[in-house]
Amino acid sequence: MKIVQINAYSNGSTGKIMLSVHKELLKKGYESFVIWSIGRKANNIDEFKIEDRIGEFYHKIYSRVFGKQGFASWKNTKNIIIKLETIKPDIIHLHNLHNNNINIEMLFKYIKKNRIKVYWTFHDCWAFTGKCVHFEMAKCYKWKKECYNCPMLSDRPIAYIDKSRWLFNKKKELLSKIDLTIITPSEWLANYVKESFLGKNKIVVINNGINLNIFKHSESNIRKKYNLENKKVILGVASTWSKRKGLEDFIKLSKVLDNSYAIFLVGLSNKQIKKLPKEIIAITRTENQQELAEIYSEADIMLNTTYEDTYPTVNLESIACGTPVLTYDTGGSPEFIKYIENNDKIEYVIKKELVNKNIEVLKDYIDVIINAKKNFKVKNINNLSENVMVEKYIQTYNDKDS
Repeated sequence: MKIVQINAYSNGSTGKIMLSVHKELLKKGYESFVIWSIGRKANNIDEFKIEDRIGEFYHKIYSRVFGKQGFASWKNTKNIIIKLETIKPDIIHLHNLHNNNINIEMLFKYIKKNRIKVYWTFHDCWAFTGKCVHFEMAKCYKWKKECYNCPMLSDRPIAYIDKSRWLFNKKKELLSKIDLTIITPSEWLANYVKESFLGKNKIVVINNGINLNIFKHSESNIRKKYNLENKKVILGVASTWSKRKGLEDFIKLSKVLDNSYAIFLVGLSNKQIKKLPKEIIAITRTENQQELAEIYSEADIMLNTTYEDTYPTVNLESIACGTPVLTYDTGGSPEFIKYIENNDKIEYVIKKELVNKNIEVLKDYIDVIINAKKNFKVKNINNLSENVMVEKYIQTYNDKDS
């Protein structure tokens, strides 16, 4: 069986998932190939970085001016299709396609013509909306019938004119013509997909997995390095910090904490770091997974202030390192709770509305969790493993009903 995975990136959470599946498929004797446009260079004969930087820039402008994200990148998509023609895959497994480097109309017409089975892991909601990747902050649910008058033109992917109705119907048309099985990382997203125009497709939930050889409790000098000794360390981790990741809430929280606490953030830009209050310690994004595991291990709690999310792997990474997580009741973020032995009935999920009314409520929840940390325990920890995730992907590939 020949399997090709396509993703915008080789890095980030979606890139890590793609490469984890790829490596395990190779171990099990499958002919596996991966294609991406952004990230590191290809290292092996089964990896392909296919990029067109000029085309990517043009796609970004085209998307903004004409409002049609996913419908430029003609040259790059042509080169991807040439590679697919060479490989002749039995399965194409898609991940993130909305980053200015692929033309979905060209790709799906090629797939239809060649009758190739498609599995698409939805890491967000873009596939079934007329523009947005998430919609809960805007409280917009037009996609259940038909998108129009998009309230999120200024959100990424940015658009100057509203083509949400056209995009919605074009996606609906293209996706109705291929043999498609949808994979979601969370029950939350699966339930929304069922309400969309893709609701009649086969939908499989496969939770994201992590590398438990890396993400485990690790001793380090992190506290000494950052002057965190004898502090109650509140950690926040994101690949990029935007409004939907809740950076403002950390800033508000820092104003109600005394000096026995320390907020430590990972993943900010240098520009963002310069604007932070002095009470917050922050570093830029790290690609060093071992360093990240050490940071998780030294924290007293990981606070996930996300306002829109599908199934954040940072929650899994933190609890695997022995550090409890407090998250907002956002998307699939609370679904990590099934892995926690919660005999003390601790609340690891807090309603965003409570925090918005009174930031000190957040501190109260944090204190309860930190005080009970000695009893924190993860159950069936091996179920967090990327190996379990990959096994489920392989089972899905081989399921005749999918």
